[in-house]
Amino acid sequence: MTFHSSSSYSASYLPENIKTNNPQDQSSRWSSGSNNQMQYIMLKLKTMATAHTITFGKYNKVHVCNLKEFKVFGGLTTSNMTELLHIGLKNDDEPETFLLKHKTNLVVFPCQYIKIVPLMTWSPNFNFSIWHVEVKGIPDPELVQETYFQYINFRETESVRLCLKHFRQRKLFDVFEALQERTKIQLEDPLLAELHHEMVIKGNFRRAEELMMEAAERELFDTYIQSCSYKPIWKQLQPNSNHQELHLLQSHQTHEEANPRHRGGHQMCIDTQGGYVYLMGGWDGSMDLADFWAYRIASQTWILISTDTSLQGGPSARSCHKICYSPQHKAIFMLGMYVDPDNRSKIDLSPEFWRFDIDPNSPPYGHWTKLSGNTAAVNGPDLIYDHQMCLDPVSQTLYIFGGRVVHLDENVQDDSGLYSYHIPTGVWRLLRSDGHPPPKQDGSTVLRSRIGHSMLYDYMTRSLVIFAGQMNKDYLSDFYVYDIAADRVIEVCKDYNKQGGLQAGFTQRATISSKGREIYVLSGLKSEP
Repeated sequence: MTFHSSSSYSASYLPENIKTNNPQDQSSRWSSGSNNQMQYIMLKLKTMATAHTITFGKYNKVHVCNLKEFKVFGGLTTSNMTELLHIGLKNDDEPETFLLKHKTNLVVFPCQYIKIVPLMTWSPNFNFSIWHVEVKGIPDPELVQETYFQYINFRETESVRLCLKHFRQRKLFDVFEALQERTKIQLEDPLLAELHHEMVIKGNFRRAEELMMEAAERELFDTYIQSCSYKPIWKQLQPNSNHQELHLLQSHQTHEEANPRHRGGHQMCIDTQGGYVYLMGGWDGSMDLADFWAYRIASQTWILISTDTSLQGGPSARSCHKICYSPQHKAIFMLGMYVDPDNRSKIDLSPEFWRFDIDPNSPPYGHWTKLSGNTAAVNGPDLIYDHQMCLDPVSQTLYIFGGRVVHLDENVQDDSGLYSYHIPTGVWRLLRSDGHPPPKQDGSTVLRSRIGHSMLYDYMTRSLVIFAGQMNKDYLSDFYVYDIAADRVIEVCKDYNKQGGLQAGFTQRATISSKGREIYVLSGLKSEP
């Protein structure tokens, strides 16, 4: 990659400086000669390539000239470029990597030139500065050449379709039919062509209605429906009192305990195949709870599995822990708990790890197994709370991220990193933490530890989606994706609130529709009222 051109530069801050990554040298940067939004720097790739990521290096300290907002354009020529990215940099010393748009209508397009347009610095009235830029993608000549011809054919096809649309709108049907016959290019789906003919040309509205019903049967409206705004309809679940099920494990248990009492800090998971929702523990306002429940969806009834799991060889009373259900193993995994500062010197703070195996002959009952009495001693996390836990069923691996570490000294506040636990072998691995830099994978960025965040598993891409939460006293509204197969963290958005999303929040609860490519969030504590 070479420097091609720029709008301006000041003093010795030449555009060529961005080719060298020297964060210790304050002069190793390009600085514009003005701070208006007409500034740019143009880079030329050595060969035509598909650009996938762009990395910005930074000075080793925060700097007023760092780009708070900028755009990146790409194209085969300098006169016809497509917007590839619109985002901003954090004002810190960590390099940042972003994904670049490299497809249009599912067609990959190559680039020869990359143009960076600064829009705003972190301090107003300062000139723009870029310290280092690195673009990565696919330069393979054969692949790029194939991509190039596909893109050129796509552009030609779209040009013909625009002409066809224009001729039909102007009722130049002879020209329309001649062009369509000569090029063999269809303007639209035959169903739409017939709908236009019946409704616009012939005025046959009855046939038009039939075609609309046919389109609905072919699910042609699904994309539009998915883009429509949702209207929530809440329905309170009322347990079926006529079919109460109660498993009496203790003599002091009474029938009045047939439904779970009010609580917070509890945990739930669902067995979609078996049709059960499991609820464990929590805090009722005065004490931590150790009861364990199952809600049978089909009969709308609660089943009390245990009044105190510790009496059946299971975990003690707790809140702010996490549970996760594995369909392959028919088991629930449990990790973590909150300990009040006044009680931390009175109990063992060893981080236990538990597994509840569901009896296939009498679900939802089963038995508990302590997998570890101290996960920290086997490369796992310390005792934590307000963390998140997800399962990757492909690799049979649990992923645990974030959470506040429980210390004897309540003034010590450490947040836990990203860990993996391989269920078949019982092996823990530390994948990311604040104290260790990320591996050198292409396009990987820093994942900051936090508490009270959301983490979801996307089975379509085999990735973890991580967003929101709290770090120190800051409420976060960033958005990350962790690619499991590549062991790579991608920052999707630094502040989704600026893009029309939720306010920065704490303990937001979320679920994902991988097939629908949507995430549903129930907002928790917001940073602002």
